[in-house]
Amino acid sequence: MEICKLPIGAEHGINIVFAGGRTMARINRDFVGHRGMTDVITFNYLEDGDDLETGDIAIELVVCPEVAQREGERREDSSYAREMALYIVHGFLHCSGYDDLEPEARRRMRNAERRVMGYLAKEFDFAEVFPC
Repeated sequence: MEICKLPIGAEHGINIVFAGGRTMARINRDFVGHRGMTDVITFNYLEDGDDLETGDIAIELVVCPEVAQREGERREDSSYAREMALYIVHGFLHCSGYDDLEPEARRRMRNAERRVMGYLAKEFDFAEVFPC
């Protein structure tokens, strides 16, 4: 987690859930207040860090493989596997304090995504981690 600068140690867990389109749309509506599917939704329980005990989940990501498939096919410089890895990186960066709502903040987040994805691409074959 050091590469994403996550303020989390070994005493807390991370949970990654893969949700279908309908489930993702429901979670997006119920927890974020937006309509439709999205790529990743981040739940950062570190914000309530005083309430976390050893072994508790500190970060939970809900990732939608359907969106990854669609976007991976749509973008010439991407793939399903790359999108899946990007969504996880994106969620972790949100937990590290990055945001993408304003143009300047979005630029910083995209730069961080490129840096982390570049590092990970040297270490992992995304297609082996997320086979289609």
